[in-house]
Amino acid sequence: MEPDFVGQLQTDCCQPACRFQFSLILQSRFNGGRQIGLVPEVLENSKMQKDTIIQTFSEGTALSELLRLFELEYVKPDHYIGQSLDLGFRNLFGGHILGQALVAAGNTCVERNAHSLHAYFIRGGDPLAPIHYSVDRIRDGNSFSVRRVTASQGNKAILILSSSFQTTEAGFEHQIKMPVVPPPESLPSVVSSARPVPELIPSETPGKVTRDLAIELRPVDPVDPYQPEKTTPTQYVWFRAAGQVPDNHALQKCLLAYASDFGLLGTSLRPHGATYYQSDMVTASLDHAMWFYRDFQIDDWLLYACESPSTGHARGLNHGNIFSRDGKLVACVAQEGLIRRVQSS
Repeated sequence: MEPDFVGQLQTDCCQPACRFQFSLILQSRFNGGRQIGLVPEVLENSKMQKDTIIQTFSEGTALSELLRLFELEYVKPDHYIGQSLDLGFRNLFGGHILGQALVAAGNTCVERNAHSLHAYFIRGGDPLAPIHYSVDRIRDGNSFSVRRVTASQGNKAILILSSSFQTTEAGFEHQIKMPVVPPPESLPSVVSSARPVPELIPSETPGKVTRDLAIELRPVDPVDPYQPEKTTPTQYVWFRAAGQVPDNHALQKCLLAYASDFGLLGTSLRPHGATYYQSDMVTASLDHAMWFYRDFQIDDWLLYACESPSTGHARGLNHGNIFSRDGKLVACVAQEGLIRRVQSS
């Protein structure tokens, strides 16, 4: 068995009756310098064995703090707690909850690979409160497993996520071609703020100018965030992690789920000359779906090709295709969001 996690598990009790619980432990100044790795806690007859797979990271970097969002505390079988991060906004960033919920689901299905997720955002999350993740094991079939995760704060659900996991299987393959756009090396990085996309980039000091970003962003066709002109409902953004990330498919997918929520909703605002930076705009993710098709490295360049087929009734529909640098379609995304312009009194 080769689980979709870092390296090979070296343990003597990889039996069908064993249940593996994984928690992500990161080396950072906040947790006493523990080493990063995925630690399987093999629970059988009250026995626990651990095998730590080590990956070293620099302490206190923006990337290490971004990765730290995926450290979940094991409470009891199928119940985890994740920490929030206050980015200075009213609600918790939706991608934060998506990524952590996928971590929780994957903790209960390590022998199979996540291939899709479907989520509804029910309430705005509190960026100052921890998040409880409760996993329901809906089904384990011959080829597919389904998990449902309820994320809650204060005993109230803030997100419900369904995710499906599949055994490795060969089959037909085809894909659309990657759009022809300028390469990332020809484009400037977004460096005007430590949080050029404020929902995505953790920062202890809002507005601080720095190149030490967790995610490097290079938009192909940016708009002025405060005085945007009307344009087509499409956009292209190159992005990658600003540093090394463990070569681990499960973690890579969780990080991509996190990042897939950045900027996608703004695609539906482009033909209306609006952005979520404007004070009269109220925007929020309503639901989010994602399908994973090919392996990738999030610390290498990825192209997010986004389009919005329709808006109406204060909602905008957005589609995204994520390509690797060499043109492979690695993931597809769909999201509907609230896009409400507040009328001045």
